[in-house]
Amino acid sequence: MARRLPVYLLLDTSGSMSGEPIEAVKNGVQILHSTLRQDPYALETAYLSVITFDSSAKQLVPLTELSAFRQPSISASGTTALGEALSLLASRIESEVTKTTPEVKGDWKPLVFLMTDGSPTDNVQTGINALRGVKTAIVVACAAGSNADTATLKQITEVVVSLDTADANTIKAFFKWVSASITTGSQRIDQGQKEIGGLDDLPPPPPEVNIVV
Repeated sequence: MARRLPVYLLLDTSGSMSGEPIEAVKNGVQILHSTLRQDPYALETAYLSVITFDSSAKQLVPLTELSAFRQPSISASGTTALGEALSLLASRIESEVTKTTPEVKGDWKPLVFLMTDGSPTDNVQTGINALRGVKTAIVVACAAGSNADTATLKQITEVVVSLDTADANTIKAFFKWVSASITTGSQRIDQGQKEIGGLDDLPPPPPEVNIVV
């Protein structure tokens, strides 16, 4: 079995995302999927999962190869259970990603892209601890709009980016950058380079995506 590159999208679907932001996220997932399907490297290695979080966290799409991926139904309501989403992500990585053993080379370390426009309404520390217990290549957290809590995102990962607004064009730019990042990860693997380990290994973000230092 070929080694897979697992990609997890964690998407905030709380009530504050209603209207233009949630429509932009739906379009973003669609653009991401169709872009990756046109890339021979990604098509061979990338597997995609979608986890959403509002008042609770749900895995809408388990880790699925690109050719079989179907766009999930996404709508916005409720609060922001980010801690629960991180715990769910950790348990899904634990069960879905094949570990390397002395006999078998397992999957590549997962790429995780998290997008939220607010502050968590549950205990995020439990989720952070759970996520630290599993191996990931990189976690990119995106603060969409001025109300997003970058301080909490910094506790989750060193790689935090922000969007000045959560409108259609900005969110679209973020998803295009995510697809370019996944393509880069797939190509590095194909060419026998090291896995993505940090922001420097990703393509430069577009002007709409600011790096939070």
